[in-house]
Amino acid sequence: MRLKNTLTTLAATAMITATCMTAAGPAAAAGDTAPACVARDVIKQNKTAWTTNNCGRNMHIQLVINNGPDRSCWTTSPGETLEWKWKMGSYGRIALC
Repeated sequence: MRLKNTLTTLAATAMITATCMTAAGPAAAAGDTAPACVARDVIKQNKTAWTTNNCGRNMHIQLVINNGPDRSCWTTSPGETLEWKWKMGSYGRIALC
């Protein structure tokens, strides 16, 4: 009986761990590339990018860095310009989040 309980506990733990890992993956990843109404100006050598929301509504966007940490998600109002800076990696894209 003890072996059966141990195996049941191990199976339940493995299932919970797998579920948590699966759920965290997509949530942590950036969404689709932001539409063209989010204007971008990038100077890769200076590791700086600017985005301007020309969409006419609030947009939730983030900077995706290749080979480096992505930036946090920001809500930007129509007409608002954001400046993004990074230290490691290279510009990837502006994504929805």
